[in-house]
Amino acid sequence: MNPDWQNFLSQHGAVIDAGVVRFGDRTAELKASIQNTVLCDLSHFGTLRVSGDEAQLFLQNLLSNDIGEVSATRAQLSSFNTAKGRMLASMLIWRDGDDYLLQLPQVLCEPIRKKLSLYILRAKVKITDASNEIISLGLSGTNAQEVLREQFGEWPELPFGVITTSQGSAIKIDDATRLQINTTIQHAPALWEELSQQAQPVANSCWDWLNIRSGIPFILPQTQEQFVAQMVNFDLIGGVNFKKGCYPGQEIVARMQYLGKLKRRMYLAHIKDGSPEAGDELFSADMEGQASGMIVNAAPHPTGGYNMLATVQIASREMQSIHWKSLQGEILQFLPLPYSLPDA
Repeated sequence: MNPDWQNFLSQHGAVIDAGVVRFGDRTAELKASIQNTVLCDLSHFGTLRVSGDEAQLFLQNLLSNDIGEVSATRAQLSSFNTAKGRMLASMLIWRDGDDYLLQLPQVLCEPIRKKLSLYILRAKVKITDASNEIISLGLSGTNAQEVLREQFGEWPELPFGVITTSQGSAIKIDDATRLQINTTIQHAPALWEELSQQAQPVANSCWDWLNIRSGIPFILPQTQEQFVAQMVNFDLIGGVNFKKGCYPGQEIVARMQYLGKLKRRMYLAHIKDGSPEAGDELFSADMEGQASGMIVNAAPHPTGGYNMLATVQIASREMQSIHWKSLQGEILQFLPLPYSLPDA
């Protein structure tokens, strides 16, 4: 976290521990995230800057989405995969002038920067960690649209639409109530002061829960190389372009889409007890001791228990109870996602 930004947040009531920010009672802040308009610091995500004359071509050859569609008015989700099509990282991408900004969990920023850098060779491309340069804020709630318009003058119309002003950029994440604001340390304090007058500051873990509720997954170290893009619904939320050219794992992803039979999908689920984590295995009686799924992301639910995004065998989900960690573990209660899943 940018040290100046950390000092600013601390002076404004934030409790910061290893990059985790909260402003008081975490449970109360989670409850506020259900209906109130809330403001989150997103320093638990980091940002890579990809610059240079060949930045677009470089990323186009490496990532799952069509980088040509990222513009001053359009952001996108994308993934970086192994040659076997397994996801190493999922990310949100937007433009900053001629540069591309790739946002992913902070813990993966340096490992992914190094992996991407291996492909540069003689390309006119530079990859730097801009995490201390870019300050990202999350704004969510029924009044988010009104609050943003007071600062930015307008609201992005489409999901992942972008508006830009002298203060920074704002990206509509999923619906009419949630967006991400990206700014600099020069503008962030004044912007926070203005926004926090109408939005309650809450823990950055609240944003994780909001992502889970929206069905938007983020790959973490515990889940690297565990999923093909379709297993975490990236084909449904705009994270894959099936018409673009080759990239690492493209053949596997395309074959799964057009010729294969997808056996696992990602679902939204809840358990009342325990503290599930990304990478925890899930079990069902039909799998004879083998795991039938894995937790992608998990976060405390505002009214108790945990919500999670879990990739599960489709057949097991339809016919069996799914248990956390073992067949004796708590049974997952499945909830509707905000988007439709294809028929099995």
